[in-house]
Amino acid sequence: MSDIVHDHFTARAERYNRSSSWVTDPALGQRMVDLLEAGPDDAVLDVACGTGLVSRLFTGRVGRLVGYDLTDAMAAQAEPALDELVMGRAEDMPFPDATFDRIVCRQGTQFMDDAAAAREMFRVLKPGGRVLLVNLCAYGDEDRDEYYEILRWRNPARRNFYLREDHVTLLERAGFSNVVVHEYVSIEDVDAWSDNGAIEESRRENIRRVYRNASPAFARLHSVRSEDGRRWFDHMLFGLALGHK
Repeated sequence: MSDIVHDHFTARAERYNRSSSWVTDPALGQRMVDLLEAGPDDAVLDVACGTGLVSRLFTGRVGRLVGYDLTDAMAAQAEPALDELVMGRAEDMPFPDATFDRIVCRQGTQFMDDAAAAREMFRVLKPGGRVLLVNLCAYGDEDRDEYYEILRWRNPARRNFYLREDHVTLLERAGFSNVVVHEYVSIEDVDAWSDNGAIEESRRENIRRVYRNASPAFARLHSVRSEDGRRWFDHMLFGLALGHK
């Protein structure tokens, strides 16, 4: 599975930083910074750091900043923002126990054995530390099937699909406590969002089809609109799950 993820994000690396509105959204970034509360003496680990967009939120503001990723073509873009870049799988990280004060992972656990990765995050986090997972989520049972279908078409490497409450279960089973899931909504141009450089046009057309045929519940929850019946806009929900050790 890691080869599929590696190949998918290698194909996306060149255009990843402009692939969605949310990737560079300063309001979402600030929300993450505020929740994690990383201080100038803290060691911070960015799991699935990708091109370093999340890492850069903490560059120069924390004691030590480490990026961890699987895909060389993505991580090479992150390296200038980091104190250290380490390559590998999140399910088996090469760090000693209780190494980091803060851990953040945005849009990463959906491509992993997320239970194993969460246990590793717990292991390498210091007592009293915080973890923040950020993932796209369905709003609930009413939109889940349609939204998961859209996400499958956009990213064949995806393993996990979430409701907000799934993050609580994931983190609590790994050992974290006081888990709270915050929300953030990003308005995305679906045609731009699906033009990620790693899928063929037929998959993008299947995504458009789901929006054209969207159920009333899906259209309501996602505030779906279209200007021409081909280009769609979606209010996509993020769950920001904050846990403590």
